[in-house]
Amino acid sequence: MQVIGFMLLFGGAVQAANCRLALVLALDVSGSVDPVEYAQQVNGLADALNHRDVRAQILNGSGAHVSLAVFEWSSRNHQFVIQPWIELTSDQALDRAIGKIRRHQKVRAGLKTALGTALGFGASLLDGQAQCWVKTIDVSGDGKNNIGFTPAQLYQSGAFGQITVNALVIGGNGDTPDDIARKADLLRYYETQVIYGASSFAMIAHGYADYAGAMRRKLIRELQLPIIGASEY
Repeated sequence: MQVIGFMLLFGGAVQAANCRLALVLALDVSGSVDPVEYAQQVNGLADALNHRDVRAQILNGSGAHVSLAVFEWSSRNHQFVIQPWIELTSDQALDRAIGKIRRHQKVRAGLKTALGTALGFGASLLDGQAQCWVKTIDVSGDGKNNIGFTPAQLYQSGAFGQITVNALVIGGNGDTPDDIARKADLLRYYETQVIYGASSFAMIAHGYADYAGAMRRKLIRELQLPIIGASEY
């Protein structure tokens, strides 16, 4: 028999902390991302958030909401907030966030891929969300860190104690043996060097045209209601 403990089952849990997830979405705008691909990324995120299954996951929280922030990143000197923190407590709030993301125009400064710096920026955004049960950074990227401190060096600092880092890896859409090998290598890098936390995971998008579908699947997994503990006896 399996017994699962879920916070909402315990009296007073919602009153004590009614934010179940603080989610930071970090979008890659480094030099490898051309204008068409960037538009696919931004519109793909908006489409994913607007999908009926994702909307249901966000808004069916039994009284505990999701807080969302979105930023774009590239080199060490560029992290730009697209959507400041917003509590997704209604269809109207979610629609406002989707509209803001979809209307955003790229603000790029720097062509390198500073993954470690981007993750540090995401962690700083989460500093003000201590009341949320789960704190997650969802980083999208199509390349490896090539400037500044690495994700591994950042994690060694101890600043990510209660933060989960998941990754959406944007691989190429080619199907030659070399294409497949490059995609597998990039996914392996994100799985071994970027994601962080016991429940963390990485998913692959097969090119930017696949971004909306991959992000939808990823959000559905991230938005599952938190389980505090499970035991068998």
